[in-house]
Amino acid sequence: MKKKKKHDGAKKENGMADLRERLLKESVEATKKKAEAEAAKAEEKKAGKAAEEPEKKETDPDKPENVSEETENTEAESSETEAVEGEVVEEEKTEGSEKKDKKDEKIAELNDRLIRNLAEFDNFRKRSEKEKSQMFEIGAKSIIEKILPAIDSFELGIAGMSEEDRASGVGQGMEKIYKQLMTILEGVGVKQIEALGKEFDPNFHNAVMHEENEEFGENTVSQELQKGYMYNDTVIRHSMVKVAN
Repeated sequence: MKKKKKHDGAKKENGMADLRERLLKESVEATKKKAEAEAAKAEEKKAGKAAEEPEKKETDPDKPENVSEETENTEAESSETEAVEGEVVEEEKTEGSEKKDKKDEKIAELNDRLIRNLAEFDNFRKRSEKEKSQMFEIGAKSIIEKILPAIDSFELGIAGMSEEDRASGVGQGMEKIYKQLMTILEGVGVKQIEALGKEFDPNFHNAVMHEENEEFGENTVSQELQKGYMYNDTVIRHSMVKVAN
């Protein structure tokens, strides 16, 4: 491709050189013809004056005036040639400028496309991370919801045991397993919802019973029937409570 461009450039330069040489030859020939015509005209004029005034001195054909006229004509022709060459150079500059503008437009287009692709990729990455986080959270909630009934069973079993049963090996084993489960859940972000003695909040509590109880203030949780749990900032299960009026 580069060889072809160099060949075209060399061809174009040779064409320009031929054009300049041809214009220069035509200019010189035109100047020569014009000078010959002027010389012939001067000779005719000289012959006429010689016939009318024989005694008058013949006009010198090499008079400085004729040389001056020839010089002026040659300069005019040279100026014309330079003007043509200037137009050709200006045309070449215009073509180069157009090529440069098209190149800049192509670069700007590619740069804009690259920026758009990077933005789309960044949006895709953020969306994928969000979806992955949501899927993980949904999966964690599902597992925790399935574990909670087992936690409830441990709590009911321990609460129904006598002091003697708790002191036995079975009772101590149940308490250790329960504490171990609660430690694991707390480690993954699960925590119990505080309810007893707190003001009733429908966002965390589920009131299933109401009672008149002077020991607690109005709209206060007087008894926790089933513990509620949260995973990070999301409620997995509301606390089942009794509310004092």
